[in-house]
Amino acid sequence: MGHVNSPTTIIELETWMKTNCFNFNSYAINGNNIDEGFGIENTAGLFVWYYTERGKKDAIKHFHTEQEIVRYAFEQIRADKWAKTHCIGFSANFHKIAELKNELRQMNIDFFGGQIPFYGVDSPVYRIYVLGCDILKTAHLKEIYMNEKPY
Repeated sequence: MGHVNSPTTIIELETWMKTNCFNFNSYAINGNNIDEGFGIENTAGLFVWYYTERGKKDAIKHFHTEQEIVRYAFEQIRADKWAKTHCIGFSANFHKIAELKNELRQMNIDFFGGQIPFYGVDSPVYRIYVLGCDILKTAHLKEIYMNEKPY
């Protein structure tokens, strides 16, 4: 039967991403700018799925129709776990992150995360992510627990 509600245009793809609370951090869809990631470009009537990093674009695949590239992009984005993630906690304070995890459990919100050696091996930073539209229910927590900027 297939995906009855699969987008067929770039605008429909963008709308689908917004409706399902995907992030646009790594996807340039319908003209949004990104530092690194994948995107769609229409060059001389040819649709290009590209990867960009540090201002350099590399074409990965070419398509003759908008519908073909949108179908391809839709499958790529749907399969990308990180495309649905939203960082709501970023702190070197372990206790603050434990507090956030408890709040999320009480709200019955799924989350994941871990630590990274952001300030060095002996000074980890803890990150917590929620998925999809759970960001709408937890945006108020992001203001409290994103006390350090990841970039």
